[in-house]
Amino acid sequence: MSMPSRFVSRGRDLPAELEQERARIAEIAAGHGLDPFETIFLMCTADEINMLAAYDGFPVRYPHWRWGMAYLQMQKGYEYGLQKIYEMVINTDPSYAYLLDNNMVVDQKLVMAHVFGHVDFFKNNVWFSQTNRKMLDTMANHAARIQRHMDRHGQAEVEAFIDRVCSLDNLIDTHAALVRRAPEKGRRSALQPDAEPAPVEVTRIPTRPYMERHVNPPAALQAERARKEADLAAMQRVPERPERDILGLLLEHAPLERWQRDVVAIVREEALYFAPQVQTKIMNEGWATYWHTHLMTREILADDEVIDYCDHHSGTTATRPGQLNPYKLGVELWRHIERRWDRGQFGRDWAAIEDPAERARIDTGAGLGREKLFEVRASHNDVTFLDDFLDADFCAEQGLFTTQRDQRTGKYIIDSRELRDVKRGLLSSLASKGNPRIYAVDANLHNRGELRLVHRHDGLDVQLDWAETALGNLAALWGRPVELETLVDDAAIVLRHDGQTLERHDVDADAEARAEEARR
Repeated sequence: MSMPSRFVSRGRDLPAELEQERARIAEIAAGHGLDPFETIFLMCTADEINMLAAYDGFPVRYPHWRWGMAYLQMQKGYEYGLQKIYEMVINTDPSYAYLLDNNMVVDQKLVMAHVFGHVDFFKNNVWFSQTNRKMLDTMANHAARIQRHMDRHGQAEVEAFIDRVCSLDNLIDTHAALVRRAPEKGRRSALQPDAEPAPVEVTRIPTRPYMERHVNPPAALQAERARKEADLAAMQRVPERPERDILGLLLEHAPLERWQRDVVAIVREEALYFAPQVQTKIMNEGWATYWHTHLMTREILADDEVIDYCDHHSGTTATRPGQLNPYKLGVELWRHIERRWDRGQFGRDWAAIEDPAERARIDTGAGLGREKLFEVRASHNDVTFLDDFLDADFCAEQGLFTTQRDQRTGKYIIDSRELRDVKRGLLSSLASKGNPRIYAVDANLHNRGELRLVHRHDGLDVQLDWAETALGNLAALWGRPVELETLVDDAAIVLRHDGQTLERHDVDADAEARAEEARR
């Protein structure tokens, strides 16, 4: 799908009224301490913004059928009045944000203030610090490379391979960009025969120099050395530690053709680029909502825009029963932090007060709220944000609770309002983001080059239909059978796929103990 040429020609041109508002809002935001990248606003039609949304905000992506499917879904949603994209911004330097040309002026101003909050977060939060700020160019490069592969190997073959890899794009280590591991010395990978081997000692019988060739025949010594090297290679474990970046493991060890390796690298790079946005969804949306609310209600809104603003803002922060709205939860927690630090409600002495009413009355006039907000913005992700600042007072104030399905009626009912239960449920869902924690533990299983995966079960089950598809695709890429150890109904099982069929085996207690020992 190609973008219409008029999209480029309209580029940075905003109507004079909106350009004045953009400059004014940027100045106001800077005055409050926001420090975004240069932000370029592009005016788009509904059709253009749906195209961009299908491409995750980028004007160019590599050719693939799923972009067209996403576009058609968004187009129908817009035509039927089921959805409307108010704002979209991408994490690049400079950052690009898109305005829908038929929005009201008050909506455009709200979006601009919201976008400046997002871009400030992109620039200054540590979880985005290692992302590719020139991803706009990189995406275009990826598109050109994939197109070359299609021209050379055929669109059907390349697209089918992309389908396989994209089914595995959640098998990455989302913390990989921030982790710097020192290489482990003295170990030789069984899958890398070209690696420098560790010295192997062979048995030599002491003798006189003139008898050396007869007592220690070179052929016998060489055979013994080869035998020991083979035994040593068989004992080496690849990966050397449980590895969550399974796409990275494929890049290093799978028997792929050069173009196939390039496709895996492209899918992995793009998945890693989007990972921080998933890890900071509540913080990021809450931060942008906090700032658009603060700026709009204090300095930007005209008197005749207040009602429209409140109507549209309330729609953004509305929460449906049983659903988590990151805008609402995020902005309220940011405000909670600001109130606490403004009133001095922090520290050991304050935490030791057991009476909630007495804690709420504390007001030392510390005035540290805004400083604390910028400190938190710089260093946290959603998991640490909620773990550190979602307290019993906030839980009660927002009416948070957990639910469970009633076995008799089949409906969900309130299970607990306790902080411990609410926080555990939120943190569990955020830590996994709906993705089971799958680790590669042995890439040379049974010394046959087979791949063994382990699901570290934390309450999130593996969907067996997903597992069959994913393991089949992984086996096809790996070139050998793949095993996944997981839990189903609290029973340990192994799913094994040879690229053709899926087999399921129960894990006996001894085998389970051996697997656990191997993982340790």
